[in-house]
Amino acid sequence: MIKQFSFAAVSLALTATSSLAATNISWWHGMAGRNGEVINEVAQKFNASQTACALTPVSKGTYEEALASGIAAFRSGEQPNILQVFDAGAATIINAKGAVVPAEDLIKEAGYDFDRNAFIEGVRYFYADSDGKFVGMPFNSSAPIMYINDEALKKAGVAAPKTWEEFEAAAPKLKEAGFIPLVQSQLTWEFTENFFSRNNIQFATNNNGYDSVTDTTLKVTDPNLVMMFEKLKSWADEGYFAYYGAGWNDNQKPFEENKVALWIGSSGSFGGLQKTAQMPFSADFLPYWGSIAGAGTNSFIGGAALFAMSGKPAEENKCVADFFQFLTSPEIQKFYHQATGYVAITTAAYELTKSEDYYEKTPAAEVGIKQLMLPSGEWSKGYRLGFYPQIREIMEREYGRIFSGETTVKDAFDTIEREGNELLARFAKTTG
Repeated sequence: MIKQFSFAAVSLALTATSSLAATNISWWHGMAGRNGEVINEVAQKFNASQTACALTPVSKGTYEEALASGIAAFRSGEQPNILQVFDAGAATIINAKGAVVPAEDLIKEAGYDFDRNAFIEGVRYFYADSDGKFVGMPFNSSAPIMYINDEALKKAGVAAPKTWEEFEAAAPKLKEAGFIPLVQSQLTWEFTENFFSRNNIQFATNNNGYDSVTDTTLKVTDPNLVMMFEKLKSWADEGYFAYYGAGWNDNQKPFEENKVALWIGSSGSFGGLQKTAQMPFSADFLPYWGSIAGAGTNSFIGGAALFAMSGKPAEENKCVADFFQFLTSPEIQKFYHQATGYVAITTAAYELTKSEDYYEKTPAAEVGIKQLMLPSGEWSKGYRLGFYPQIREIMEREYGRIFSGETTVKDAFDTIEREGNELLARFAKTTG
């Protein structure tokens, strides 16, 4: 995990340099390291671009800590203007009655036009309501993609797999060449949530939870998902797949060290991987099952969005709208994309970046965006499920038990579905 540190000094500097006549707004987030530094740079650029508003970003620790801090602050009437909320926490903040002003409403009320179709396909729906209205403004957005050890595939004499069937055929040759064929860094996001998306399969009732929190239930005992994990366990037993626990970096490190042929990671990992990988690498889309009818649709975003908290004066809401407009401009999206590795969230920003030949030099940086721009399916837009961070914890516990031999795949998913549905029922009662 990246060590967290304080941005207090930077926040003070940003505030001190703002105009005394400016309207001050605050932005709480859960990012650190270089990503936290880039947030400060974005704020500085916004403050320098105009004189009416002064934005102060404040790190509240991790994603989970930022969400908890934001909700607690709202209850005490001390909420920030903008709160960064990660993907799994979206249902919590959206269903907290009166907590947020939908981003689309805020922008239109400020006199701006808003075009949902300006956002790329895989970004457009995750933080929207069931009618497509943007509730949160997508921010640091990423896709689960496949990183490729070019030396390993060359040595084994195989091509990068497009489907899991192709991986299964290539795995023995990759192992014979001296490499672990496959690792991944998050079974919940990459092999569960985006398994449903990439293979266009329903994840939960009530339109994956978008239509209602009442009586929403998981569908993780779907035979196709059970098959995927039975394959993973079989591949692990044969030495074709290695599982190093739920820690992201624990699974990424063997790939960086040239021990692994294929790593399923985040498109947002590209920038760091350029510095840490000990071998040439490339990237391609997250594989899907060719045997599943309708598979091969786009994935949905991971990462986080920015939510405008309610209960603020009109002039502050106007500044938040101004910032959202600034943030989604092609130039700022291009800057953020290149500075962090997160995808550019609008077609205009993608086209601007492409026009400057950035992807000619760094083709792996384009893979996440292209995957998100694939044709969508009925079930590829994501999910809206309450208490989902806790549901992920149940999944991680049971996945660990699968690979340690403590439970079967079927029993694990029966447990996940039962305990997950209990949490969804509890969440529904909190919103009634």
